[in-house]
Amino acid sequence: MHTKDKPYSCDACGKGFSQIASFEAHYRSHTGDKPFSCDVCGRKFSRKCNLNVHYRIHTNEKPYSCNICNKDFSHKSQLTVHFRTHTNEKPYSCDVCNKGFSHKSTFNLHRRTHTNEKPYSCNVCHKDFSHRRTLDAHYRTHTNEKPYSCDICNKSFSSNSHLNVHLRNHTGDKPFSCDVCGRKFSRKCNLNVHYRIHTNEKPYSCNICNKDFSHKTHLNVHFRTHTNEKPYSCDVCNKGFSHKNTFNLHRRTHTNEKPYSCNICHKDFSHKTHLNVHFRTHTNEKPYSCDVCNKGFSHKSTFNLHRRTHTNEKPYSCNICHKDFSQRRTLNNHYRTHTNEKPYSCDECDKHFSTKSYLNTHLRTHTKEKPFACDICSKAFSRTSDLKRHLRIHTKEKPFECDICNKAFSYISNLKRHLRIHTKEKPFECDICNKAFSYISNLKRHLRTHTKEKPFACDICNKAFSDMSSLKRHLRTHTKEKPFACDICNKAFSDMSSLNRHLRTHTKEKPFACDICSKAFSMLSSLKRHLRTHTKEKPFAYDICSKAFSKLSSLKYHLRTHTEEKPFACDICSKAFFEMSYLKNHLRTHTKNKPFVCFICSKAFSKFSSLKNHLRMHTKEKPLACDICNKAFSYISSLKRHLRTHTKEKPFACNICSKAFSYISSLKTHLRTHTKEKPFAVKRFLRCRV
Repeated sequence: MHTKDKPYSCDACGKGFSQIASFEAHYRSHTGDKPFSCDVCGRKFSRKCNLNVHYRIHTNEKPYSCNICNKDFSHKSQLTVHFRTHTNEKPYSCDVCNKGFSHKSTFNLHRRTHTNEKPYSCNVCHKDFSHRRTLDAHYRTHTNEKPYSCDICNKSFSSNSHLNVHLRNHTGDKPFSCDVCGRKFSRKCNLNVHYRIHTNEKPYSCNICNKDFSHKTHLNVHFRTHTNEKPYSCDVCNKGFSHKNTFNLHRRTHTNEKPYSCNICHKDFSHKTHLNVHFRTHTNEKPYSCDVCNKGFSHKSTFNLHRRTHTNEKPYSCNICHKDFSQRRTLNNHYRTHTNEKPYSCDECDKHFSTKSYLNTHLRTHTKEKPFACDICSKAFSRTSDLKRHLRIHTKEKPFECDICNKAFSYISNLKRHLRIHTKEKPFECDICNKAFSYISNLKRHLRTHTKEKPFACDICNKAFSDMSSLKRHLRTHTKEKPFACDICNKAFSDMSSLNRHLRTHTKEKPFACDICSKAFSMLSSLKRHLRTHTKEKPFAYDICSKAFSKLSSLKYHLRTHTEEKPFACDICSKAFFEMSYLKNHLRTHTKNKPFVCFICSKAFSKFSSLKNHLRMHTKEKPLACDICNKAFSYISSLKRHLRTHTKEKPFACNICSKAFSYISSLKTHLRTHTKEKPFAVKRFLRCRV
């Protein structure tokens, strides 16, 4: 547009300029006129300044230097753009998607992805382009001009950028690095496409199903799923393909061509992508990372399949039973359950299989081959699924989570077993006593209580056990092995169940709940003991005095009242105790240690039981009920005192007149009738008796 400030206006596009030189240079972008020619290579330019900059390629002149990394540049604008890699400055921001750019030309090019603007048109085939440089490169497809030649292999290219990219095949140079995962690329465009894995940017959208894609070629290939277009046809079997890469890969199944070789183990591959994926088994590179669980993957298809475990996406549906699947291959395999087709046959035993993978797995039963080895402990497996399950022992990965309590498990089978805790399902029933169990292993163990069978014997002491797990646990009493370590405090245990119980001291998890009062416990054994407070069951009885107890530990403790045994002695004062817990409590009288602190009033106690009793002052809880009148009490001592009102027991006798009392307080009051003294004299009298 012609204005006072910009008197020179372009007739083609209406753009205005303040100087005639700028106007003339701009007008050449429409006419294609390039009056400035390089006398070294003959390349032409529409602007003199562009020729001057280009000439520095031949002279290797780089007058502009970065004061941070000392890298040199042939043009000041290149230095300015480079400097932003240090400052991370991105002054050009897209008003559509808010993406920032450090270079104006990159920004302008990006904007055209939103506007679909393509201002540069080929005058031969009229194809439009969003960038002038792309048009120039395209034009050479008509002229077949390839002015750029590789000095190493003499291969020619139509553009300098293609030559530079090709040279990196010889040098191995990968100058473009991802600032998120560090992966390097030989091409900037490959880095840009890769970066969308991290940003989840998908700028290309299907106008039929609205599915988004990170790359235009992916959209083009996807579009053929709607049109059913298969432009690539095999000359041998006439099979059609929608994608050229898939077609080329298929042709090699006929020719058995494997042009791509691994330079480490020399294994050959029919496709470059297969080589790239294989190479990651040597480098352990996992460029695809899940943004939900941070798990890394070496292959994009495996990554996409994994993501569906989080999104529960199942885009493939069976048209017979309408069952949905997350993977096309799984749908194809499933379909054979309807057709009963088993196209894969074993040459050894003529057994037939519905999938190639089942056949391959079966063949290993003949060859005893175990090709899948653990990188950590070298244990080998015949199936990759077994290796994956095994690896979770090392990684502690627990991908299967309970929807009810959020507890996670390493294996789907463990989750299914766990769910029975919530559903109370007990599908396994004993034929002898009709007792039902949640797990088949528990039923098998239970059956041995009827048969008295103990098939698992210890080689060291010949002690026999009814199940293998009990034998394994027992063997560790000989070896002192403790293979199960806590990740939090590093404490080690001889069996997994002990570790799981211990872990609950950290997590405060209480998965075992009482059906009667809803009280929860961290251990199943604690729940069983608690249930006896409701059922009044006392299965542990002493033959001599017939006294029964609800807990085995209580019976053991009671036995010592008969034997007078006190096996736990204090190292400081030699005082002996019936139980270890009593000794531990006693030791704190020497150390003055009070590790149990009330979270309400901060009062400290040397015994946990004292803390529990104290807490009832705050909570007003009365968990101890009288069996006769149901009156509730906070403390066992209070309950014992109360019981004497029913039993009429009077254990406290006066040593002067032999009168007996139910309570020590009543005895103290009575003693004053003999001493005629104040209360403190009674205390002194009682001390003298002691």
